Amino acid sequence: MLANIQKEDQHYVARFERQLKHSATEIWSYLTENEKLALWFSELKIEDLREGGLIKFDMQNGTFVDMKITELQHQSTFEFTWAEDLVRFELYPNSEGCLLILNETLQTLTSHTPRDLAGWHVCLEVIQHLLEGTTLESRKDEWNKLYEHYREAISKLG
Repeated sequence: MLANIQKEDQHYVARFERQLKHSATEIWSYLTENEKLALWFSELKIEDLREGGLIKFDMQNGTFVDMKITELQHQSTFEFTWAEDLVRFELYPNSEGCLLILNETLQTLTSHTPRDLAGWHVCLEVIQHLLEGTTLESRKDEWNKLYEHYREAISKLG
């Protein structure tokens, strides 16, 4: 399911929802433990897991970008800066497992926005596959398909 992208006040919010058949504890571990985080987003490393703490983004060119953890509630909410934007994961346990919500708050829509949204979409698919013990055949092929969908969706908003 594609993200729902809405304009809110002076920004946009892209909302992804995934109902997973796994516990909040299991899902939380993929969001906050570096060994598992590396399996779905190898460029990210949590340096200090606390509100006000730090995540490093490896730009793969010898440089790193620091991202501040702005909210952290154990097995519930994990929010951090993403350049000028915010990325927020929320977990809602339920009778079927757990609802995982990812909101990316976007200050502006740019030509790079569809790339980020396709990337987050693929990341969520990879997390689901990891939890289920399966693999996504080709992240690149999946990203290419999704990029076109998000590019079209963003063009209708901007």
